[in-house]
Amino acid sequence: MSDSSSAVIREERRDWVTEHREMYLRSGGTEGHIMDITAVGGLPFGTHCLVKYRGRRSGKIFITPLCYGDIAGEVVICASKGGADDHPDWYLNIRESREIEFQIATQAYRGTWREPEGAEREKIWSFMAECFPFYAGYQASTEREIPLVLMKAVEPIPVFRESDATGVRRS
Repeated sequence: MSDSSSAVIREERRDWVTEHREMYLRSGGTEGHIMDITAVGGLPFGTHCLVKYRGRRSGKIFITPLCYGDIAGEVVICASKGGADDHPDWYLNIRESREIEFQIATQAYRGTWREPEGAEREKIWSFMAECFPFYAGYQASTEREIPLVLMKAVEPIPVFRESDATGVRRS
């Protein structure tokens, strides 16, 4: 998939992503965690988390909703960007820090993150592509290997609020 066709998909889904993020934040996580994502090639009970991070150039705080899976007590997210040929900004931003903040439903955490490699990565990729079938199509449409990020909770923190974000997500 070219970056331009990926941009078209992102633009078509921008309103949905914005509404999803706002619903998740305004409800304190009671809404937006589990959603029917069959309209975009997912399953009826797609799980979503929020990831909070600092922009590497702007220094602003961003909150991004992402699909996630749970692997042996770690939360896994995919830096797919709809199969674009470049990585999503959220991924580039978190690579600048070893810590990350994430929220699952009504619980938020400060944690660490890592990227799985080799056989571990293959096993996790298979799991995520089974849970979220569109990831397989995204990977087939780009030459880059779509990164996987595993997050591990270190300590609980207050749930995210809309006012926590000082920046607006672009991709």
